[in-house]
Amino acid sequence: MPKTDYFWSNKQVLWRQAGNQRAGFCCERLCLFARACMVFRHRCALPNRCASANMPRKDRTVLNAMDIRRFKSFIAIVDSGSITRAADILHLAQPALSQQLAALEEHFGQKLLIRSQQGVSMTDAGHAVYRHAQIILRQMEQAQADAAAAGNSLAGRVSVGLVPFSSAATLSVDLLAETRKRHPGILLHLTESVGQTYSQMIMNGRLEMALIHGTGPIKGVRFEPILREEFYLVAHRNFAIDSDQKPVPVSALDGMPMLLPPAYNFVRRAVDAAFTRSRINLKVVAEVEIVRTLARAVGTGLGATIMPKAIANRIVSESSEPLVCRLVSPRIEETLSLCTSDQNSLSEPAFAVKDILVELTEQLKL
Repeated sequence: MPKTDYFWSNKQVLWRQAGNQRAGFCCERLCLFARACMVFRHRCALPNRCASANMPRKDRTVLNAMDIRRFKSFIAIVDSGSITRAADILHLAQPALSQQLAALEEHFGQKLLIRSQQGVSMTDAGHAVYRHAQIILRQMEQAQADAAAAGNSLAGRVSVGLVPFSSAATLSVDLLAETRKRHPGILLHLTESVGQTYSQMIMNGRLEMALIHGTGPIKGVRFEPILREEFYLVAHRNFAIDSDQKPVPVSALDGMPMLLPPAYNFVRRAVDAAFTRSRINLKVVAEVEIVRTLARAVGTGLGATIMPKAIANRIVSESSEPLVCRLVSPRIEETLSLCTSDQNSLSEPAFAVKDILVELTEQLKL
């Protein structure tokens, strides 16, 4: 039976077996998966490939059978950066994994990966296959989860990115707790990384949503501004900064040793811009990407820092030393936005997690 006929047939069976909305949603997932496969083949096909209608029936069946294992293997190779590491992760022999990759490249008629001594990198066709493979696999996983949970609670895997050095980073535990409380069938995957671009991960299908700084626009990503974050100075009292309710002027920080994230970080760029506008010397003595290390360094008086309010409060609460925490003037602010793909709709479990995330973020305004 062709793949599409299989999914439409299953839709009828599932409707008969579970006469409720959850089963109906599961069936729609199966159909979306089948349609995604058809769109995938259409977008990735070469112009000079023979039309499947002109092929023998046996060949058309092979072409229509999207090998899930090959997609999973391809994603593992890309994510790990080499065929050798991917083979170890998948517990496969390297020649067998290479054969799967070769079969996938033969199927699409394009080179998907460039191999070098440093590892592998994707071609343009590889990027397209990777993006669609992530979507197809997620649809399949969600269809299986919906089928298993038909008539019961929500179930499935939801991936969320929380940008470090922001209020978002303080929500991880609460998000886990609330999701487990309200929807115990949802497997929540949280990412808090400084080395990856969340917007790119959303476009590639590796994340379903993320809280990040900025308002866009970025093609392929939808930005929903949620919160304006004010930045605070946090310093040891040895720096002779008065404990005052008034904002501390940027001019008073001229030449003060600062501990900040690297230059590519949104927080760092906002601080750099504020000091540049005020024509004040920003003296960065160390670049720190770990909040706990930053808190300890500030607590021992190695330097001061300027952080969004939630992170500033965390540094003060975790320190046993007397620290000063004051707003900066002129004010330094950044927008925290909830980002999702503008190409692919969220699954029902993802919508549920999004509602919790927005609710928790709104509480930060209080």
